[in-house]
Amino acid sequence: MDISTEERGLSVGEAAARVGLTTYTLRWYEQEGLVAPVGRDSAGRRRYTESDVNWLVLLTRLRRTGMPVRDMRRYAELARLGDRTLGARRALFEAHRARVLARMAELTEDLEVLDHKIDIYRRAEEEQA
Repeated sequence: MDISTEERGLSVGEAAARVGLTTYTLRWYEQEGLVAPVGRDSAGRRRYTESDVNWLVLLTRLRRTGMPVRDMRRYAELARLGDRTLGARRALFEAHRARVLARMAELTEDLEVLDHKIDIYRRAEEEQA
């Protein structure tokens, strides 16, 4: 789709709202090279395609799982190079997955401590009543 000739797509604000980012963050993603150059309409305004939005959703998920921006940038670079980087992209995701699983295990332990403390306080309140 040649977005420069077709007045379609989402504005910066619409795309940001759709993926749960601020317009500032979305523009920062572009400046950091996380997002490929976005098409523009005849007035020069950015217009985001469904493909752009899907990419942004992936980036927000990676960020939400704690992926460092440098790794996100590396992934974006690799993705732009095409299929010859499939192994490197997989390895990047596998390493990140291991970190996410380790963090989940830590959070599970932390949650168990919270549940234990809640139970102690609940029982103590019941004894006072």
